[in-house]
Amino acid sequence: MSCFINLVVAATTTEVPITLGDTLSLDEVTVTAIKQSTDMRTQATALTVIQQQEAERNQAVSIKTASDLVPNLFIPDYGSRMTSTVYVRGIGTRIDQPAVGLTIDNVPVMTKENYDFDLMDVARFEVMRGPQNTLYGRNTLGGLMNIYTLSPLNYQGTRAVIEGASHGTWRVGASHYRLIKQDLGLSLSAQYGSTKGEFTNRHNGKRCDWERMFSARFKLEWRNHDGWYLNNVASVSVSRQGGYPYEWVETGQIAYNDTCFYRRTSVMDGLTIRKDFDSFTLSSITSYQYLDDNMTLDQDFTPRDYFTLTQARREHAITQDFIVRSHEKAEGYNWLSGASGFYRRYRMDAPVTFYDYGIAQLIEKHFNDALPMYPIAWDTRSFLLGSNFTSPNWGASLYHESTYHWGQWTLQAGLRLDYEHARLNYHSETHTGFNMYEATTGELYAHGAIDIDDNGKLNKDFFDILPNVSINWHPWLGKNHTIYFAFSRGSKAGGFNTQMFSDVLQQRLMKMLGIGMNYDVDKMVGYKPEKAWNYELGGHFECWGRRVQSDLGVFFIDCRDRQLTVFPPGTTTGRMMTNAGKTHSWGAEFAMSVNPIELTHLNLSYGFTHATFKDYNDGKVDHSGKRVPYAPMHTLFAEASHGFKIGGDMDKLLTLAANVRATGDIYWDEANTLRQPFYALLGASITWKQEHYSLQLWGRNLTDTGYKTFYFVSIQHHFLQQGHGRQLGATLRLNL
Repeated sequence: MSCFINLVVAATTTEVPITLGDTLSLDEVTVTAIKQSTDMRTQATALTVIQQQEAERNQAVSIKTASDLVPNLFIPDYGSRMTSTVYVRGIGTRIDQPAVGLTIDNVPVMTKENYDFDLMDVARFEVMRGPQNTLYGRNTLGGLMNIYTLSPLNYQGTRAVIEGASHGTWRVGASHYRLIKQDLGLSLSAQYGSTKGEFTNRHNGKRCDWERMFSARFKLEWRNHDGWYLNNVASVSVSRQGGYPYEWVETGQIAYNDTCFYRRTSVMDGLTIRKDFDSFTLSSITSYQYLDDNMTLDQDFTPRDYFTLTQARREHAITQDFIVRSHEKAEGYNWLSGASGFYRRYRMDAPVTFYDYGIAQLIEKHFNDALPMYPIAWDTRSFLLGSNFTSPNWGASLYHESTYHWGQWTLQAGLRLDYEHARLNYHSETHTGFNMYEATTGELYAHGAIDIDDNGKLNKDFFDILPNVSINWHPWLGKNHTIYFAFSRGSKAGGFNTQMFSDVLQQRLMKMLGIGMNYDVDKMVGYKPEKAWNYELGGHFECWGRRVQSDLGVFFIDCRDRQLTVFPPGTTTGRMMTNAGKTHSWGAEFAMSVNPIELTHLNLSYGFTHATFKDYNDGKVDHSGKRVPYAPMHTLFAEASHGFKIGGDMDKLLTLAANVRATGDIYWDEANTLRQPFYALLGASITWKQEHYSLQLWGRNLTDTGYKTFYFVSIQHHFLQQGHGRQLGATLRLNL
């Protein structure tokens, strides 16, 4: 097992009195947010903020690694970086549109395939739970995750990073921050990383979850005394990985014969411009986003030659958001209005290739069992079901939010008018054939040619009205306590199941043989938006000179047209999104941070969610009353750390920290026959820090606890993925 080493070199100037390890308070740093209040803890929002120091202490470099610290947020680590599934309060789906939004330095990330990446120099993570659609738009039904990176206006220096971890994991990188002028700064960062992988494919003896990644980011920030602010962030990210360490339950092994990999190249550029006027602020957020990815799978995940899938896509997206906001006043009326729009276009090729065993078992066997007097044999032992798509989507929105402060009370109401148009142009084809024989003589009876070449267009239009209303009570003036009640309506976009076209084509082929099913293309491929009302009662509390901060809340979510990932009936090759009737989620959240004495930190967060189907019948079984699959019932994070000053010098600190991350129960199917019980993972770290460097030794899942992160069914075979085992490492940071 290799050792983990992380080297950070920082050369600071004397112009800004912020050292590398400093953590700014929430009130100071949220001035970078465009739509949020400067003091989020006075708002009617369930909120978790992870500052830079806490993120480094817990090795949180992405939303996936940071999610364990947030109550009722669950981002399982399975498959590849493409499978960035986010669940919060029982809301979430595995494919297509995300249920929780993501912004990086105020710029929204359009597609969830771009969610999973490692970032250098994260200043803080913010997670707001509950619908955020009124201000932030599409796909924030469950909440919003914000990431803010270091500002060259606040920090100057040079940093270098070298990392290495268990399973051959390592990373190198560098970043530089400087002021060109007093009000103009820039930064440039780049990193490269690699891992050999933890899981072995027993069929070929090779690690299947290897990865190589590269990313770079350029940031230009300008602020002058006339009220102008400009921030441009350009980034590129490249990932090449194997992934998909799925274990066949029947054998208890990862063993498949065809290649699996995921390749992703993404480019993003976000421009934020803000101008302060006498009584209001005008802001513009513009972005361009490009994604080029390829997922190729041995889709049966067995040693047998069934079939493989390739899903290759190129996507371009443009977003624009204009915001006009009054200057924030402690008393009286405040307001915010905005207009936003997006255009997104992708082209996808998604061929499915059938091989010998798949032809024999899924086609020939079905026909020959139905008509044994005239058995068939395919012309070739492989053939292609070809599908390609283009999908231009666009949307536009108008929104407004009013806030009135009156003594101890704050009333807030908002409304968003949202329109979205989705179109899918598809082309599906296959050209193959078979011979039919007489069973008694073995002589050729006939030859059947199959030539299918389908083209079509599907269109969907969605219009929604998304309100929110809240009331805040600040029971003691001058104290940082807020009690709130809020209700809001959220929405998650509808769309098309592109992976179902191979099934539609397969069933049409088999129908020509008299054994297939009739699939209605529009019904099988299209799905409607998911909508929900969220009701919430909660509070933010501070005492003991802000050394104790706590948050408490209860919620109820009434969700309609719930989007659920299911597998079509029979021995089919795909998966699809369906609208699964109605679900109810209710639960509670609690978080507390305590700093009882100098250099001692205690953190606790707990979330409980009870999510059930109220109305869902899949045509065979009524699942009403069953738990919603993949959404955990409990999430828990607890951490304690204490620093010892060596020789009474703050520049020489020894910090001990321990944490527990726990999740469960998680049901894997709608019938609730399979589940992952509640499990807990133990972590710890020891950090030695001096003025110019720090060394951290750490470990995750120290007890090597076994648990599952994913379960699914393909052609009536059951698969799961094991969670990561014990990992040890060390982190070295230099600050020169």
